[in-house]
This record gives sequence, structure tokens and C-alpha cells, in this order.
Amino acid sequence: MENWNQRILLGAALWAGCSITASAEESSTPIQVISPEVDRREITVDAIDTENFEVGAYVGILSIQDFDAAPVYGVRAAWHINEDFFFEANVGTSEGDLTSYEKLSGGAPLFEDDERDYSYYNLNLGWNALPGEIFFFGGRAMKSDLYFVGGVGSTEFLDDSWFTVTVGAGYRLLLNDWLTWRIDVRDHIFDRDTFGEDETTNNIELSTGITFFF
Repeated sequence: MENWNQRILLGAALWAGCSITASAEESSTPIQVISPEVDRREITVDAIDTENFEVGAYVGILSIQDFDAAPVYGVRAAWHINEDFFFEANVGTSEGDLTSYEKLSGGAPLFEDDERDYSYYNLNLGWNALPGEIFFFGGRAMKSDLYFVGGVGSTEFLDDSWFTVTVGAGYRLLLNDWLTWRIDVRDHIFDRDTFGEDETTNNIELSTGITFFF
């Protein structure tokens, strides 16, 4: 009887061992994961130049206080310190028209033609406040920047020189890796005593131009 019980216990132990071994082998078998077939898009990234210098020319309209608006032409150069800030130098020229008094009175001109030549230069600090992108035709993205500038310089007008403060804003659109299109509005502020008393004048300039990175 005891031998019979031992045989039963031995058989149960062998069956339990085989079951544990089979379970371990099944658990060690890796589960097959179905990989989704996704078509990957081919994206072309423009190789934007890493140069930090920008030069170009611009043309626009300059409204000279007490004088009429006139075309303005100029050149600019910028050094981009980093992605947020840049230094910029501008040189521009225009010509003042008749004053409102001269037009209304019909008398002799108050100033000679060469005295009406208007020229300026300034050095500004710029801040790229809102860098971003513009999408064209649903698939082409162009880098853009909305920026603000402020600085100082000098204005030559009415046969005299005037210390000038310049403030303004602009929009820059990168057409490719080296060419940009810009729109700018500036206010050239200086004190003038042309008509017998000191007055602060605001001379608004609206311009557009092309610049090159190198």
C-alpha cells in the first residue's frame, strides 16, 4: 500500500514539474508585434546660410514735417548678434518740397533748392520680437520676423545738422537661404528751430527693400 501511495505522489510531482516547465517556455516566447506600414514623406529642408551679415537697399516715402512727402532712397547693413538681436546702420536721402506756408502764400520761396536736400544716417539696435513662418500654396514655408528697432543718428536738412532719434518696426521675409524682402516704418525725431522757435518734429518713413545675407 505504501508503494502504491509513493507511486501516486511521484507521478503527481512529475506532472506538476512538466506543467511548470511548459508554462515557463510559453511565457518566454516573444509576442509578435505587428508593425504598421506608414508611408514616410520626403521633406526638403532649405540650407539656410549661417552668415550673420545682411546688406541691401530700400526705397519708400518720407513725410517731412511742415514739408510735403517725398521719395526716399537708402542702403542698410546689419549684423545679427544672435537669433533675437541685431545692430543695423542706415543711410538715406530725400528732398523737402515746399512748405505749407509757401504753397498758400504764393510768395518767394523761404529756402533755396540745395537747402531742401534731406539726408540722414543712424545706428539702431533691433529685436526680433515675433519670429515665425508663413506658408504658401499649402506646402512651402518661409521664415519671417516681426522686429522693432531704435537708435540714434544725425539728419542733414535746411543747411544744418540735427541730432536724431529713430524708432520703428519692420517685417522680414526670407525668400531663400540668402535673400530677404523687408517692409519698414520709421519715425525720425529731432528738434528743429527753422521757423524761429524750437519744435520737435516727427518725420515718418515707409519703405521696402531687398537685403542679402553673406
